[in-house]
Amino acid sequence: MPEPASGQDPVVAPGVDVSRPSIARVYDAFLGGKDNFESDRAVVRQILRIAPELPAWTRENRRWLARVVEWLAREARITRFLDLGSGLPTAQNTHQLAQRVNPAAKVGYVDNDPAVIAHGRALLLENANTFFVPADFTTPDQLLADPVVAGLLDRPVGLIQALILHHVEDLDQTRELVRRYVEALPSGSYLAISHACNPRDGSEPALLATALEEKFREQFPSLRFRTPAEITSYFDGLELLEPSVVRLFDWWPPGVDHDETTAASLSEAAGQILYCGLARKP
Repeated sequence: MPEPASGQDPVVAPGVDVSRPSIARVYDAFLGGKDNFESDRAVVRQILRIAPELPAWTRENRRWLARVVEWLAREARITRFLDLGSGLPTAQNTHQLAQRVNPAAKVGYVDNDPAVIAHGRALLLENANTFFVPADFTTPDQLLADPVVAGLLDRPVGLIQALILHHVEDLDQTRELVRRYVEALPSGSYLAISHACNPRDGSEPALLATALEEKFREQFPSLRFRTPAEITSYFDGLELLEPSVVRLFDWWPPGVDHDETTAASLSEAAGQILYCGLARKP
């Protein structure tokens, strides 16, 4: 099991408070990245005591993202992508995945974490078809009015909300956020969501999810895992692609062989923590 990166800390960008953990940097640490600090790594060590498989989940979320983006770019011919709550750059970023299939694909990233903003602005220097908007995804009216975002909505879009909605505590608010963004998308667009899951049914997966949720909420109070039915409700009014809303490990796009390797390495309970889905707007 890989440990979070340690050693010499990265250069601190202006406005970044390294004394408090950041969810983007914690996620980076789980992926073995270098853009994290001791406050972030302390959270990781606490979580690993409860769920040592968590680095495998974060890596699988990146693999799921790759499956989604490459399928959308290749099979659905999507040329516009909007990644909300994109987090820190890693290998296999959305623009790299999409532009590997279609170099003309345009990708917009949105995040409000100061560390992510610093990295996001650097992306503007690297790629003429990659954009970054420093904004809070919980303010859709403001975000959708941004010229960069508005410019991506001239044709069908792949809207990505990967491990972001569970950072908004109120379920009705998250449903309204999703509805507002989907409403703004052109017909033929797609919505991709991955989300922390707690079945809340007294099962072993529910007990593990509850323990994780409580530990994370010590540092990130708005965090809220949701049931499979609640996650499915985000796709109301859309055409869910098979296999519908399932575990990350069970989601493979049409025509792609299912690889059981990662799922087989986890316990049954651990395999139930992250769910995902992809749907098309009619």
